[in-house]
Amino acid sequence: MNPSVPPIQTDREIITRRTIHFPRRLVFQAWSDPQHLKNWWGPQGFTNTFEEFDFRVGGKWKFVMHGPDKGNYPNACEFIAMQEPHFIYWQRISKPLFRVAAIFEGTPDANTLLTFRMIFDSPEECARLQKFVVDKNEENFDRLEQELLIMHSSI
Repeated sequence: MNPSVPPIQTDREIITRRTIHFPRRLVFQAWSDPQHLKNWWGPQGFTNTFEEFDFRVGGKWKFVMHGPDKGNYPNACEFIAMQEPHFIYWQRISKPLFRVAAIFEGTPDANTLLTFRMIFDSPEECARLQKFVVDKNEENFDRLEQELLIMHSSI
């Protein structure tokens, strides 16, 4: 683990893992290129309007998620650390507050083990959001895989 990303603290984290059947560099690109990220970020039925995406340490990511219920959800984040194609680490600066570490590990069969860590300041905040986000993270990764199919077909 890179020293920029903190060690796992199980009582304050929601961790989702999935093997993605695409190479790590392509998966990293889907996360780091706003032209791809805007297509898949969020649960099923959501769309995004990116206002700012400055992919560098200290850079901001500001966007609005548009829900299928017609709701609009402003989001603001700041990138803390990154190392292509290994990990991206950011903190939300809009509520709810937490940090995210997306870790991309290559596998012997040229796939990617994706570990998505949502890191909270307290066990209570983690427990409060866990009942809502676990299924939504899976929907998010379903959408990621669809975007990767499109990206891979254009190579």
